[in-house]
Amino acid sequence: MHIDSRDPWWRHAVCYQVYVRSFADSDGDGVGDIRGITQRLPYLADLGVDAVWVTPFYPSPQRDHGYDVADYRDVDPLFGTLADVDALLSRAHELDVRVIVDVVPNHTSADHPWFQEALAATPGDPVRDRYVFRDGTGPDGQEPPNNWPSIFGGPAWSRVADGQWYLHLFDPGQPDLNWWNADVGDEFASVLAFWLDRGVDGFRIDVAHGLFKPADLPPREAHHRLPAPMWDQPEVHEVYRRWHKLLEQYDGDRMAVGEAWTASAESMARYIRPDELQQTFNFAWLEADWSADAFRAVVEDTLAAVGLVGASATWVLANHDVVREATRYGGGATGLARARAAALTMMALPGSAYLYQGQELGLEQVEVPAEARQDPSWFRTGEVGRDGCRVPLPWSGTSTPYGFGPGEGQPWLPMPEGWGDLTVEAQSGDPASTLSFFRELLRTRREVTPGLPDAVEVLDAEPDTLALRRGDLVCVVNCGSRPRRLPAEAGAIVLSSGAAPTHGELAPDTAAWFRLA
Repeated sequence: MHIDSRDPWWRHAVCYQVYVRSFADSDGDGVGDIRGITQRLPYLADLGVDAVWVTPFYPSPQRDHGYDVADYRDVDPLFGTLADVDALLSRAHELDVRVIVDVVPNHTSADHPWFQEALAATPGDPVRDRYVFRDGTGPDGQEPPNNWPSIFGGPAWSRVADGQWYLHLFDPGQPDLNWWNADVGDEFASVLAFWLDRGVDGFRIDVAHGLFKPADLPPREAHHRLPAPMWDQPEVHEVYRRWHKLLEQYDGDRMAVGEAWTASAESMARYIRPDELQQTFNFAWLEADWSADAFRAVVEDTLAAVGLVGASATWVLANHDVVREATRYGGGATGLARARAAALTMMALPGSAYLYQGQELGLEQVEVPAEARQDPSWFRTGEVGRDGCRVPLPWSGTSTPYGFGPGEGQPWLPMPEGWGDLTVEAQSGDPASTLSFFRELLRTRREVTPGLPDAVEVLDAEPDTLALRRGDLVCVVNCGSRPRRLPAEAGAIVLSSGAAPTHGELAPDTAAWFRLA
C-alpha cells in the first residue's frame, strides 16, 4: 500500500502533545492555559507538526491535573473558557493544524454530579449503578470487595458512609464508571458529539483499555504481567465500534487514538480493526531499551500486527506519564544523542508519530524537590512519580520562568537553573541545536516519505545496528559503542541525527537516512 492523497490526514501525521498546564501561560498565574497554546500555535506550525493533542482542560478539582473530570462539556476557569477553545480551534485550522482533545471515559472526578448523586443515594439506587459500588467482604463488610490495587498505590477501593465500597483504579477522587450501565455509554456518545460539533478533529482516549470490568470482579492473580481482570476486556471493543460510527457522521476524517496498554502487539491491534479506533499508541517502542535488537523486534512485531487488521502503526517515544527519553537512554550528551537517533528512526517508519512537548528541545527529566511534587501517585506511594517530565517549557531568557508566562516567579512546578541554553529562543539561532534538528527532520519527512510503501524490509547489518528499507529510503541506527560499517544499500545521505557518516561508517548513538544505493 502506498501513501496518496486519499489517505486520511491522521494516517501518517506528526502529532504534538501539549500538556496544557506546562506549555504556555498567557496570564502570569504560573499555569499554562488555552490562550497560551493559541499564542504559540505559530511555533508548532513552524516546527512542522500536523496536529496538536491537548490534555484535559475541563472543570476539575485537579487532583490528577485534569484527568479527574467534573464536567465534560466546559472549560476549567484555570485554563480559560469555551470561547478560548473555539479561538484555539479556529487559529489552528487557519495554520492547517488539527486539534485532538483528551476524553476520560474510565472514571470521573468525585466532584462530578453523577458521583455526588451516587453518594447521596442508598445502596441499590439506580444512580449508584453508574459507578462500581459493591458490598465489602469479611466481618461487617470491613474488607474491600476484592484485592485489586490502585495504579497510584494502595487498594483500588474506598468505603463510603453507608458501608459500601466504590472502585477507583487510580486516585480515590477518580471513581470508575460502570460501563455495563447504558447511561454511561449514552453520556459519552453525547460528550463526543458536543466537541465534534465545536470542530475538534479527534480524541485521545485515556485508559482506553479499561472501561469494562468483569461483573463478578474476580481477584487479581499475582502472576499477571498486567492486572488482567481490570483491563482489556472484550466488551470494550463495542464502545469503539459505536464511536467509530459517530465519527463517520462528521466530515474531515475525524479520528480517535487510544491509550491502550496491552500485553502484546496483537492485542494492541484489536483496537484498530476497520470498524473501531483509527489509532492506538504503540507503547512497545517507548518501552524498548536502547538496543538494535529491541528496536528490530518492536518494528517487526508492530508492523505484522497492524498488517493483520489493515491498520497503520502509531509510534511514540515520550508522553506526560513516563521518564523523558533522553534520561531513559542514559542522560547527558549520550542520552540526547540516542534520543535524537531514536526520533529519526521512528520518523522513517510508516504510520503516524507523536511527539511530547519539550522532546524537540532535548529536555531531560527534572529532579523536582519533594516539597514541590504534585503527582497524586507520589502522595500514595512515596515514589517520585511523573512531575519530572511535566515541568513547564522554557521559551526564552536565561532564568526562571524562561518566558513561560508574563510572571516572574516559579510556575506550578519549579523550573531548574541552567536551562537558558535549552530555550526555544536560544535553540532557534543554533543550527546544531536539537530544535533545529527536529525542524529539519519534520521538513525532510514531509519531502521524502509521501509515496513510500508501508512495507519495511530489515536489511543485513553490522552488530549493534538496525538497517531498515522503506521503498528507496534506508534508515540505519547504530546502538553500539563504536563506529559500524553501513550496509551496501545505503546510498546518498539524506539526514543524520549526529555526525555525518564518514568512510562508510556510522558513529555510535547515531541514526541516518539514505537514498537507496
